[in-house]
Amino acid sequence: MLRPTDLARADRVETAKVIASAQADILALQEVFDLAALDFFHDRFLLAAGLPGYPHRYCFKGNDGRGLNVAAMSRQQPVSTTSHAELTGADLGLADLPADLHDRPIFRRDCLQLEFGSVTLFVCHFKAPYPDAAKARLVREAEARSVRKIVEARFADPMSERWIILGDFNEPARADVMSRSALQPLKSNFAVDLLDRLTPGTDWTYDMPDKHLHSRPDRIFVSPRLAEEYPDVRPHIIRSGMQPVRQISPNFQPFWLDSGPHASDHALVYADFPGL
Repeated sequence: MLRPTDLARADRVETAKVIASAQADILALQEVFDLAALDFFHDRFLLAAGLPGYPHRYCFKGNDGRGLNVAAMSRQQPVSTTSHAELTGADLGLADLPADLHDRPIFRRDCLQLEFGSVTLFVCHFKAPYPDAAKARLVREAEARSVRKIVEARFADPMSERWIILGDFNEPARADVMSRSALQPLKSNFAVDLLDRLTPGTDWTYDMPDKHLHSRPDRIFVSPRLAEEYPDVRPHIIRSGMQPVRQISPNFQPFWLDSGPHASDHALVYADFPGL
């Protein structure tokens, strides 16, 4: 049996292996404690996995009470990086929200914006579907509306620009959610979900073995221009190192199915855009 410290180290080694297999130029990450933790993981584990390294790393403090933030690493320096963690529904002109969403920060974590010369990224991690699934869905829909507002404010004509919205959107399996998706504000006459290009049944990124459900909380939404310029691009899903959770504990921490090393309970999703 591995000690907790040994297991944590083995987990990080496994995570680095999975990331290395994607060979991505830009990484969008979830549940990172802070920049120091990101730097440590990069220097101690990613470089050891044989990657050439990501000299540009970003992690801003978001709104998660446990200190889990979105982050990004890139081999190319972005022109600018912007955290939207402090934005409220009022800031975005969303007048029809409950007071706790209208007057307080709208994002449960953040929407991290990275501007590159040829594309703009918006890295998200929406509200998890618990403890109150119906209320959590309302929060996710408000987050989706807010991301759309941010994109629309950034570009005079969003449909003709190159941008990507990606991350963990915490969309549950269909059996667990009402008929209308909380992500509809992004999907309706706005962005193209690249995972829709995959064969149904092969597009899952999360496994709930106790309920025998596969879902795809992890998405890559692209602008209509990018979708048109790259009609054959399909996401790749890497499930090696993936270990499903049996259930969520009372303090919302996962119970792993066994005590072996794992990279994540989510699969890694990536897409190649040649020449971008």
